[in-house]
Amino acid sequence: MQKKSLLALLLAAALMNGCTDHAPQNPVQEDPSAFKEVAGVDLGNVAAAEISAYDPISKRLFTVNNEKAAIVDVLDLSAFPAITKLQAIDVSALGGVANSVAVSNGKLAIALEAANKQANGSVIVLDAATLQQIKQITVGALPDMVTFSPDGRFIVTANEGEPNADYSVDPEGSVSIIDISNGYAVKTLTFEGFENSYNALAAKGFRKFGPKATFAQDIEPEYVAISDNSQKAFVTLQENNGVAEIDLINGKILNLHALGTKDISYILNSIDPSDDDKKVELRNWPIKSFYLPDAISYFTVNGTPYVITADEGDAREYSTFDEQKRVSSLKLNPVYFPNADELKKTANLGRLRVTSTRGDFENDGTYEELYSFGGRGFSIFHAGDMKRVYESGNSLEQEVIKAGLYDDSRSDDKGVEPEGVTVGWMNGKPVAFVAMERVDAVGVYDLSNPGAPQFLQIIKTGDAPEGVLFIPSDKSPNGKSLLITSNEEDGTVKFYQP
Repeated sequence: MQKKSLLALLLAAALMNGCTDHAPQNPVQEDPSAFKEVAGVDLGNVAAAEISAYDPISKRLFTVNNEKAAIVDVLDLSAFPAITKLQAIDVSALGGVANSVAVSNGKLAIALEAANKQANGSVIVLDAATLQQIKQITVGALPDMVTFSPDGRFIVTANEGEPNADYSVDPEGSVSIIDISNGYAVKTLTFEGFENSYNALAAKGFRKFGPKATFAQDIEPEYVAISDNSQKAFVTLQENNGVAEIDLINGKILNLHALGTKDISYILNSIDPSDDDKKVELRNWPIKSFYLPDAISYFTVNGTPYVITADEGDAREYSTFDEQKRVSSLKLNPVYFPNADELKKTANLGRLRVTSTRGDFENDGTYEELYSFGGRGFSIFHAGDMKRVYESGNSLEQEVIKAGLYDDSRSDDKGVEPEGVTVGWMNGKPVAFVAMERVDAVGVYDLSNPGAPQFLQIIKTGDAPEGVLFIPSDKSPNGKSLLITSNEEDGTVKFYQP
């Protein structure tokens, strides 16, 4: 008993300090710079593949597909690379549409928004093999992402709480923690307790700007990453330009971290802001940009925890409130922009979309600073204090340009638009996969040195990759690492192996 207890303690300590790093127990030697497409599935003539989750027990892939109806497609990968499409899961009778899926220990969790998007949504838990429903749990409004903690104890949802079209109803954004070990008891956390911190957060780039919204209403959680020891969650607050740090054990929001802005006048941050200049040219400009991350992923290197974010950018655009303006339509203060007329030309900054909610210091309709949307790359932070240790500058867009995949028609609007990110382990090293919605590609990076990631390759995907999923070799249906992209615009699911 003493030996068994000691072994248990050693294993627990390894999990606590991150020594396992989510690496496969017996990793095969593979080349992470050599991923190629090995299989693909078209979900139908009218389909929108969004987020996928894999169950290694039943060897099934579950993919959200809401284009025609509220369904989750089921793909049998047991004979991979041969793929069999099984009967889909129809959740339309249980609420609105499914937004996200996750799998752990033979359980499938589906995040389901309510028929009225501003009402509370739910999480449906099914047996991944039999598809029999185990539980339906009420969570906050518009659960946009669902995930399990690594130990399988918790299900966590990011409840975006978006307003309705005319902004007359704006539910509070929230994070729900479901404790499976306690009979699926749920605790939903909201953010009103941080309202007095807003001025300090705003000075560091945090945003609160919805019409007549309280602080809690304005918060819009987007995506969740959970620490290896299953004790903390890191939740992106995309429109707010922040990350919430959450104690899962005690059900408490610990901190809100503002993410600052990206200075496009800095030489390594150059962008192409025009979709009307008939060329791709990265240049520096007297503007800043909010990072506004979408997906987030957690990883550790040598026991030190990190998170990586896909800095997509996102604007609020509703029938009665649209924060986006073209630079050409704004009045610029000549003291701050002495060459304003030149900047406002369509071949320069004129076409760039910026926010109308920040930069007008005197609220007189004249702008002293300009803020655009998105980082056009990715960031890496120390998870312990959320200090940024790396920001990709323009290097991701440079690689896309070299690959001949850059879409100049999106230059005025978030560029390559990194939306998804996940970290997998290959050959004992962490590898990041960054999905770019507007160039239909994934960038692959070695994260062995989180302060200086090494670019490995660009992978062409289907149209508009929404979800990016990595399955390690020891969980893969054929014993080789597997990358899966769910592609929203063409309804395909693509599979890649080295």
